[in-house]
Amino acid sequence: MLSIDSNRLWNSLMELARIGATPKGGVRRLTLTDEDRRGRDLFVGWCRDAGMTIEVDAIGNIFARRPGTDPGLAPVTVGSHLDSQPSGGKFDGAYGVMAGLELVRTLNDAAMHTRAPIEVAAWTNEEGSRFVPTMMGSGVYAGVYPLELALAQKDIDGVTVREELQRIGYAGAAATHPMSAYFEAHIEQGPVLEQHGTTIGVVRGALGQRWFDVVLTGQDAHAGPTPMETRRDAMLAASLLVVDVNRIATTFPDYARGTVGFLQVRPNSRNVVPGEVRMSVDLRSAKDSTLTAMVDEMRRSAQAIADRTRVAIDIDEVVYFPPSEFAAALVDTVRSGAHARGYSHRDIVSGAAHDAVYLSRIAPTAMVFVPCEGGISHNELESARAEDLAAGCNVLLDAVLASARVG
Repeated sequence: MLSIDSNRLWNSLMELARIGATPKGGVRRLTLTDEDRRGRDLFVGWCRDAGMTIEVDAIGNIFARRPGTDPGLAPVTVGSHLDSQPSGGKFDGAYGVMAGLELVRTLNDAAMHTRAPIEVAAWTNEEGSRFVPTMMGSGVYAGVYPLELALAQKDIDGVTVREELQRIGYAGAAATHPMSAYFEAHIEQGPVLEQHGTTIGVVRGALGQRWFDVVLTGQDAHAGPTPMETRRDAMLAASLLVVDVNRIATTFPDYARGTVGFLQVRPNSRNVVPGEVRMSVDLRSAKDSTLTAMVDEMRRSAQAIADRTRVAIDIDEVVYFPPSEFAAALVDTVRSGAHARGYSHRDIVSGAAHDAVYLSRIAPTAMVFVPCEGGISHNELESARAEDLAAGCNVLLDAVLASARVG
């Protein structure tokens, strides 16, 4: 059975991680910075060394293609991203791109040809740390975002995506082309696989997400003279809503999640009853009907809290990703590949969004997860074992070959 070179995969990841390396062992490779350019240049150079042709589209997505014996077939594409969080890890995104490159190198070593071309994609701005929205490159490719809207987005200094693509030399002109299948390998970014001693996560889909900005408006008041029963305490109302978001997430099915990750209290003085709180609510579920029910429950809860505390609560939805279900046939290929190689595996649903979420709207899609240490990601301490990364890449290789067909 054909297998990838584990040491070569690991060494590629470590060499890439030197670009934007941080003191704690992570990376800072923000989208369209000089560090991102250097990472892109390294990847492109490796792909050319592997005999692949390079195209770049108008949003900066890179496509490296290994030709197939039937040029009329749409490519089987493997990909992820090279950009990072401000204090990110070595493996988030980078693993998926390097795994794609490694499987091509492995096919070259074996002088093995496929009928369909194989393409390795590096998508622009998956993280959304410097420019919003997140998953920008794959979103433009899949028709979720208009190209001109994405190019006009600005960072905190007012610099646009268009300007930075031109500055670093990755403003391309390649046209969007069809894919016969899309695969993405990724570290899990959570603890489930590690906790269960499992090597391969067979990803059936990704949770839907609905994000809200919430403003609670009460009345500033002196903490001493103001009786408890007359207060309109926005912080009290916010606290009750935080508890209810947690209740909703723990009582609804289908991998429900609920998070309040941001709170801003005004006037934020120790002897003033808070008159205003701004907060975020993030609700997720694997089923859209469940996600809708969670939102309805949150709104009912907020109204009850508003009535009880005499605080106005305004809820504004700012993000909505429907749940993604990946292609059953490709998911089965990942599952059977893990079984054939003797790797422990389990079905899993991604709690995070990935480029695969948007690509699944235009092409059959599947993902392969491998464990990360302690479930830690978006963190300089992010880590993964070389043997797990190799196992995921081997499963990816088998799945790609099943779709691209040897011959």
